[in-house]
Amino acid sequence: MDTATWIMAVIALLLLLFAFLRGGNVHVAGVRAGAKMLWGVLPLLLLSFLVAGLLQVLIPKEQIRRWLGTESGLRGIILGCIAGGLVPGPPYAVFPVVASLYQAGAGIGAVVGFVTAWSLWSASRFPTELAILGPRPALIRFLSTLVFPPLAGLFAQHVLSRLA
Repeated sequence: MDTATWIMAVIALLLLLFAFLRGGNVHVAGVRAGAKMLWGVLPLLLLSFLVAGLLQVLIPKEQIRRWLGTESGLRGIILGCIAGGLVPGPPYAVFPVVASLYQAGAGIGAVVGFVTAWSLWSASRFPTELAILGPRPALIRFLSTLVFPPLAGLFAQHVLSRLA
């Protein structure tokens, strides 16, 4: 197990102990609530790992390196940003896909651009934003964030990669 898993395990055990000591079967209610959430997201979680695994075997690593690798430069960062803006889903569904691209040879710039664009440009969220905020604020918000994913990718590619 990695460090994050150990930390989450300790937090979960401490909260479970606290709930148990509180009495009134609070710990049972907490476990049931967590299981209900898991059951609700499990299909999406399993499918995202399936997509991540299939991407690794269906798209040759050389192709991923050519499109998104460090040597692809700005083009790879922009492609990563576009992909990130188009991919729908919550973090637990998107990050396995991003991890599989990174493990297959995508450069840090493309990966950072992907994640940043997914956070800021979400095509799946934009229709809701339009409906609730209206066209003007939604468009202004989108346009005001347009430069950040490529800049984050460039920063990661050219500055942070030199530190590693």
